[in-house]
Amino acid sequence: MQNHCVVWPSVLERMDNVGIVVESLDAAISFFTELGMTLEGRGTIEGEWAGRVTGLGDQRVEIAMMVTPDGHSRLEISRFLTPPPVADHRNAPVNALGYLRVMFAVDDIDDTLARLRKRGAQVVGEVVQYEDSYRLCYIRGPEGLLIGLAEQLR
Repeated sequence: MQNHCVVWPSVLERMDNVGIVVESLDAAISFFTELGMTLEGRGTIEGEWAGRVTGLGDQRVEIAMMVTPDGHSRLEISRFLTPPPVADHRNAPVNALGYLRVMFAVDDIDDTLARLRKRGAQVVGEVVQYEDSYRLCYIRGPEGLLIGLAEQLR
């Protein structure tokens, strides 16, 4: 009898977080807290080991990890001290190539917009209704970051 060894492929467990780079960590934390996220932790990542991961060499980065109320999704907000940011995609249009926006599900899009406008958010186009399913919009958040909001209609 032959001994057959079955090798199972690795399995994707989850999406851990989405990362964004900002100039003001405090302003971004304040904005995403107003949206309804919670600050899970904040600290500084530095040294040659971190640069080996990013390919940036020796680096020093302030980070904040924000978590959604359900605990399943995270946003890693980074402020690079060394080396400084080299490109700026914050004002790219919605149809630009690459990672562009994060979409958040909210229970009341009008209330959410009212709260976020106090933190400088601006609606990109307008709030629209998709069939009988969703109300949607894109906003520019802190430092022009593109953020989507979706309210499921019940």
